[in-house]
Amino acid sequence: MLDFLEIAAPLRRFAGSALLSTFLLLCLLPAEAVRGQATQPPPEELKLPKLGESSTSMFSAEFEHQLGRAWLRYFRAQVPTIDDPLLFDYLENLIYNLVTHSKLEDRRIELVIVNNPTINAFAVPGGVIGIHNGLLLWAQTEDELATVLAHEIAHLSQRHFSRGVEFQKNQQPFTTAAMLASLILMATTGSDVGMAAMSATQAAAQDSSLRYSRGNEQEADRVGMQTMVDAGMDPHAAPAMFERMLQASRYSSGDRIPEFLRTHPLSESRIADTRNRARQYPKQVRTTSLDYQLMRARVVNELADTPEEAIEKFRGELEGNPRSREAATYGLVLALTAGGRAEEASLELDSVWSGSPERLEYIIADAEIDIARNQPGRAVQKLSEQVELSPGNHPLTMTYANALMKNRQPHIAEEVLIEQSRIRSNDPGLWYLLAEVQGLSGHIVGLHQSRAEYFILNGNLSQAEKQLNYALKLTGNDYLANAKITQRLRDIGVMREQMEKM
Repeated sequence: MLDFLEIAAPLRRFAGSALLSTFLLLCLLPAEAVRGQATQPPPEELKLPKLGESSTSMFSAEFEHQLGRAWLRYFRAQVPTIDDPLLFDYLENLIYNLVTHSKLEDRRIELVIVNNPTINAFAVPGGVIGIHNGLLLWAQTEDELATVLAHEIAHLSQRHFSRGVEFQKNQQPFTTAAMLASLILMATTGSDVGMAAMSATQAAAQDSSLRYSRGNEQEADRVGMQTMVDAGMDPHAAPAMFERMLQASRYSSGDRIPEFLRTHPLSESRIADTRNRARQYPKQVRTTSLDYQLMRARVVNELADTPEEAIEKFRGELEGNPRSREAATYGLVLALTAGGRAEEASLELDSVWSGSPERLEYIIADAEIDIARNQPGRAVQKLSEQVELSPGNHPLTMTYANALMKNRQPHIAEEVLIEQSRIRSNDPGLWYLLAEVQGLSGHIVGLHQSRAEYFILNGNLSQAEKQLNYALKLTGNDYLANAKITQRLRDIGVMREQMEKM
């Protein structure tokens, strides 16, 4: 985690600049707002246009792209994120399907999954889309989840961030010092204290800003629904999902309102508008998506306090009438495996696997059962065959590398992960596992380099620099290794300079 002073000190030095207002707006605008995050400015060469210039796209796509990636590094340093390759691949594919049917021109999307049971999703300029895994527990179908994702994609395609800056420049100027203090509160506490402080500094412009943001929300509803229709999904899932979220807010205490609704206010009239708009399209008859229900089962396990709690939940579902009996059984398999009950897990898996022998979720579950049985060699043998059939498949490759590590074959695991890093260089979980296997294989220079990449992706530049300096002391006369590490240290220096200019 970043030390508080590492963030707060440079922010204070930047208190009077125009770029700070831009970053504050990133936190303020409902379309892209996420409470509890810190930010980093874009690269030096991407100059901020003068705020007096009238444009509905004040920032270039490249500027927003760099802004979003810088923001993501520091976001990861502030919140717990999920390292679940299967869930990540599913959501990434769903988002890709929606994006290809959207109006979004810059399709360089990056996903981050937050380990949080609340209803929330968000979009940040530059194509960063975030999802709380708890959202999958509230969205009963894939189409209901797609409603929220399409809405966020619409915020990006309509450039609501740039348009919001254009709007705000005509409003009463912010009290920068007070807003800076509230931003730090929001970044470090994640509570409503910072939001309340920020609201107080905006009192003069609050009403007009609210009207503008409501207009953004209506536009995102309309554009997002069209995206769903073009992607072959049911537009009637939108009012159904909005009603579910509104009901959740009614049964919550004042400080537990679903986070999505704090930044995307819902009303009866907005739901009615969405329902009327959906009636303009034919209702799509969509079968239950097993892929989605399996991912929901994974999320139940991720959010359960203990494996026993998840076991009890899935057994209760199976005694009743679950939306998907197969998915509930799969969830039970995962819970039993996590609880050290591998034999029971294997029996449950057999009951569903025979009907879908090629399904990746079951292949990986079987390998994880072998590892839980302390038979990683069996998992390696099975997974190696699958990797040959599906080279580059990320969930499969990560499970294979883990099995190799457990089977005391770290050198092979290292080779597998280095090759995969060329495909997934922005995956913190990959670099974390690679550092582990390099430590076991005795490749200490590589261990420090992989740790550095992990820390960079998580916004901890000081730790990344330390790891690279450790590596540099061990390279001796290896010119190529020295040059590579030295260049990466320069890269970190540039990142730090950008932060200090804030």
